Amino acid sequence: MLKEIIIAIQSYFKAHRFIRENKLWKWILIPGILYTILFIISLSYFSSTSSEFIEWFILKTGLKSWNEKLNDGSVSFLLAFGTMLVWLISLMLYFSLFKYLFLIIGSPIFSYLSEKTAAIMEGRNQPIDSRQMLIDIKRGIQLSLRNSFWQTIYILSILLLSLIPVVGWLTAFLVLIIECYYYGFSMVDYSLERKKMSATQSRLFISNHKGLAIGNGMVFYMFHIIPIVGWVLAPSYAVVAATLSLYSFQDSAAV
Repeated sequence: MLKEIIIAIQSYFKAHRFIRENKLWKWILIPGILYTILFIISLSYFSSTSSEFIEWFILKTGLKSWNEKLNDGSVSFLLAFGTMLVWLISLMLYFSLFKYLFLIIGSPIFSYLSEKTAAIMEGRNQPIDSRQMLIDIKRGIQLSLRNSFWQTIYILSILLLSLIPVVGWLTAFLVLIIECYYYGFSMVDYSLERKKMSATQSRLFISNHKGLAIGNGMVFYMFHIIPIVGWVLAPSYAVVAATLSLYSFQDSAAV
């Protein structure tokens, strides 16, 4: 799996060269700017409501009064740390739902961009097949809804672990891995669909090659460390990188 993660990460560098050499910037910037605007608006809303919800939850469950009565520094630390973990995991849950919403909205562009990347790589023309594009869009939306459902189930289950002292410290890392996997899954599937794999075959392939999905999702998240510019580039770079990673994986497997 480590080899596949490395291939997926390296594919982002190849994607940058590929985009620059083939002048694909409009397909990067248009969805990227829309993504950034929606991201900023929704993040502002989340920040203003999540802290209030956590504070309300602590008051309603009696945790705050219980902690004040104990007046124990170690308990206060664990409560504060647990609160921070809950906030962080809820942020990831929010980001997960937002991300899938954008995948649904941007499905037509991402499907086209993946196809265009493959056409350039294979040196062929890219005729626009409206019927096939509608099929691709429908599949992308169905996959996004399915992945969103299962990812939410897993994250909510892990959220319960965050309430357990010490063990809960690992939950943020587990949630991040799940986030990376399912996002990368969506990106890689654009290429697998083009290879005429059914949704079941696609799930089996990615299940057997988790590193390609995790590596793609990891770099996508790392882009968000860079405000604005990283947010604009992240979605479409992920699509191109996922498409290129399959070519690199096939070449590597053939060696």
